Amino acid sequence: MGTFRKILNVPFGMNTPAFLLKMGAVIIGTETELILKSRWIGPEILQTHGFQWRFSGIENCLTDILKN
Repeated sequence: MGTFRKILNVPFGMNTPAFLLKMGAVIIGTETELILKSRWIGPEILQTHGFQWRFSGIENCLTDILKN
């Protein structure tokens, strides 16, 4: 979220209460734990299988998404 704020020139962010996230999960039909729990994932498996990244970092990726 810090990267989003940086790219959008938003000086600060506010936490979203868990009950609002739970309501949103119901609306979009997903499990609340997918929204509320952190998942630490890494690119190691993709990289060992030769995956080529289009962008070198999250900043470049988000900038491309937001300009289109």
